[in-house]
Amino acid sequence: MAFDIEMIKKVYHNMPGRVDAAREIVGRPLTLTEKILYNHLWDGNPTKAFGRGVDYVDFAPDRVACQDATAQMALLQFMHAGKSKVAVPTTVHCDHLIQAKVDAATDLARAKTQSNEVFDFLSSVSNKYGIGFWKPGAGIIHQVVLENYAFPGGMMIGTDSHTVNAGGLGMVAIGVGGADAVDVMSGMAWELKFPKLIGVKLTGKLSGWTAPKDVILKVAGILTVKGGTGAIVEYFGEGATAMSCTGKGTICNMGAEIGATTSTFGYDDSMSRYLRSTNRADVADAADKIASYLTGDPEVYADPEKYFDQLIEINLSELEPHLNGPFTPDLATPISKMKEEAIKNNWPLQIQVGLIGSCTNSSYEDISRAASLAKQVSEKNLKVKSEFTITPGSEVVRSTIERDGFIDTFHKIGATVFANACGPCIGMWDREGAEKEERNTIVHSFNRNFSKRADGNPNTLAFVGSPELVTALAIAGDLGFNPLTDKLINEDGEEVMLDEPTGDELPEKGFYAEDPGFQAPAEDGSGVQVVVSLTSERLQLLAPFDAWDGKNITGAKLLIKAFGKCTTDHISMAGPWLRFRGHLDNISNNMLIGAVNAFNQKTNSVKNQLTEQYDAVPAVARAYKAAGVPSVVVGDHNYGEGSSREHAAMEPRFLGVKAVLVKSFARIHETNLKKQGLLGLTFANESDYDKIQENDTINFTDLTEFAPGKPLTLEFVHADGSKDIILANHTYNEGQIGWFVAGSALNLIAAGKA
Repeated sequence: MAFDIEMIKKVYHNMPGRVDAAREIVGRPLTLTEKILYNHLWDGNPTKAFGRGVDYVDFAPDRVACQDATAQMALLQFMHAGKSKVAVPTTVHCDHLIQAKVDAATDLARAKTQSNEVFDFLSSVSNKYGIGFWKPGAGIIHQVVLENYAFPGGMMIGTDSHTVNAGGLGMVAIGVGGADAVDVMSGMAWELKFPKLIGVKLTGKLSGWTAPKDVILKVAGILTVKGGTGAIVEYFGEGATAMSCTGKGTICNMGAEIGATTSTFGYDDSMSRYLRSTNRADVADAADKIASYLTGDPEVYADPEKYFDQLIEINLSELEPHLNGPFTPDLATPISKMKEEAIKNNWPLQIQVGLIGSCTNSSYEDISRAASLAKQVSEKNLKVKSEFTITPGSEVVRSTIERDGFIDTFHKIGATVFANACGPCIGMWDREGAEKEERNTIVHSFNRNFSKRADGNPNTLAFVGSPELVTALAIAGDLGFNPLTDKLINEDGEEVMLDEPTGDELPEKGFYAEDPGFQAPAEDGSGVQVVVSLTSERLQLLAPFDAWDGKNITGAKLLIKAFGKCTTDHISMAGPWLRFRGHLDNISNNMLIGAVNAFNQKTNSVKNQLTEQYDAVPAVARAYKAAGVPSVVVGDHNYGEGSSREHAAMEPRFLGVKAVLVKSFARIHETNLKKQGLLGLTFANESDYDKIQENDTINFTDLTEFAPGKPLTLEFVHADGSKDIILANHTYNEGQIGWFVAGSALNLIAAGKA
């Protein structure tokens, strides 16, 4: 039986009436996205039509999921909320703090020793507050959620940007910061601007070397890393229904890389098959009864131009395998063009490592198709030319592929199987030789490929592809190899071609795991003690941020003018810094150390206007804070792109930054800044970015009149005494201004005023 089946039945009981009412109010057929959103309004039954991209709406998500790196700060905040138990089903998953280095058993044992304090904290807090806890080694949050908790027509939020993976099972699943999660865990409404809708019509059918991953790689090339901002992407068409449920999950997972709020698919037979295969026949039976409400209305898909704000059409029968990268997930190249592009751009053709798995591509289908290629290494007397690693997505998948012989197949070609964890995908990879910072090429089936993302080496060029393509490229060891047309020379000197990959959508013998790794919470957690040592370097109890003093901010110093791409990886790096995610003071020592200073084109080197010396960004911020001097960060387009980590907002807040002024924001990061009591502002005139000088002092002239829809005026005083008056737009509504006034959204919750 499924977890929380009574909650799911309630969602399904309410859905027909609410959707019918919404259809009448809106006055037209509805997309799947609209059906789910209107069924999850905080006030219950729909009473008005909402403007896409205009109206802020309060929603009631069904559940919350947290991974261990972000859960630390989220649960530290929840402990301040004054609640005895979470208000909605919530889970914590230990997947980020396990570093890949040797092999699964060795790495997991080391992580349990090194991060024992954090795991014990998360376990005890979960036990106390009624939260389901998935132990280290159980698997990656998004794979575990898909296997156990996702359900068609549901709505969930999670403290990881790839929460969107659950869209593969027909959910509206959205990545958020920890403060948003605390709202919902505390029984409050969750606010979101009603999204715009992008429709992707999939015709034809995948075959041969082309995989679901190639769909999202193609879409990323079309929409770019910011093209989905403020929108939900809804996939439909014959190509969608012909695809596996886990394949749909892959597509939704990487929707985070186009900035989309989330992505989703309508309920179909593939979802029913997956639910039944993962011991949730009760959910499938309940969904079957209201199946027409769990997909878009027929009129929408018949004439999609009328119902979506933007429409993309992809013929899967003509789609070619893609590789995206390097350094950005939207640089899309068909495999037939890769050799030409690599030579033109001087990308190293020799592939050092191929890596498959991660939350994006670690399903049984993915692994079985990759294994079909690995088998050909011995069958065709080939030798694998690159290092090759596999990261299973869950203990259920790992146990099943071990039983079915796939792990043995991989071992026979010299592959390393890492723990069921995020590992290299998030920079938790202790890669030998990475410290030399040599220029090299890797290929992987993960989702992100920002500079330094996988191994900390800024000169590692990472390309994203399907597990099948990555496996073939690792065998060939050549970035320019096209398995559709090119031959390999085997150990006998013969020319051979790889056969097309094959595999099973679901295991014939069913899924298997002796111990999936779940720990249920205590029925009554009131007696559970949660202890945080005052001398811990990993965990630190939070103190409330100061409320606004009601005055204009004056005399602020420019901390940094960030140049170009500035993702959450640049603002708050992962990798070795993950160990401090529960300690705000310590983690703040990585604030903006990856951002490029526009004035000297260096990272982690900014001018301290108090000393006229250059120093690390955190050091300068701490100097300003100690002197009682506020500071301001300036940035470029899509600032805060990437993960949901709220540390990228909490660290500036903690170190005295008052405002972040940029050309444009990524959605989650802008919300995180607001939640932590910072001013997230955008240039009314983007060219004003060029007016910002290194020695600027900033004065707000009308912050005392802060109001929705009213731009703020900033005075930038230059070193020579001249000034530039810059107008800054914002998207704060009355409630969000209340967060700023109170010092943070959490301050309002703790005061019982939210």
